[in-house]
Amino acid sequence: MRVWLVFIGSLLLSLSAQAAPMGFKDSWMTMGDFSKTFREQTANYALTPRDAIGVTSTYMQTNNYSQTQLNNELTYTRLVKRWNMPEAQANIWFIGGVGETTGNYFSGTKATVSPGIQADYETTRLYASANARIYVADGITNNVVSARAGFSFYEANYDETQPWLIVEARRMSMVSTQYEVTPMLRLIHNRIFVEAGANLHGQPRLSFMYVY
Repeated sequence: MRVWLVFIGSLLLSLSAQAAPMGFKDSWMTMGDFSKTFREQTANYALTPRDAIGVTSTYMQTNNYSQTQLNNELTYTRLVKRWNMPEAQANIWFIGGVGETTGNYFSGTKATVSPGIQADYETTRLYASANARIYVADGITNNVVSARAGFSFYEANYDETQPWLIVEARRMSMVSTQYEVTPMLRLIHNRIFVEAGANLHGQPRLSFMYVY
């Protein structure tokens, strides 16, 4: 019985796909994150249980619109390490991209590289993660760092909707030197993941993820 409980718990964790930047082998994933100062759209394909390739478009701007930047990239995601525990899972991911960037505060189009790392820990009721990504082009260096923590209101089966409360602190060097704090409601159902909220300045934010 204990073996079955461990198996079922691990299965629910793997199927929840709460914040993983890629799905299971041979799956496609689409993701989007939209707010006033940051918009990102991603699609990737999982070549193996640990590797995915895709495309990403990331747009950043200051609150007063004085600076804008658009990055279009080919991306590679790698599950570097996973720890499977009886009632929890922890992961370290590498996420990197190569492509081009344009903006209104420099001339022309520049080649861009953007290495990053994500670490996360989750159970069926608790979640925490940290993420860092740097965008480097000729004469330009921008970074995005964030930390998240949250909890689910109750446990749910795979075919039921599970609500979570998530709070994120994020700093985007191009946008501001200050951290943006955003409480969000997260809903997970099967392979669909949706988050909606607003930062402490009242600016709305919406994100989604779908695995198919």
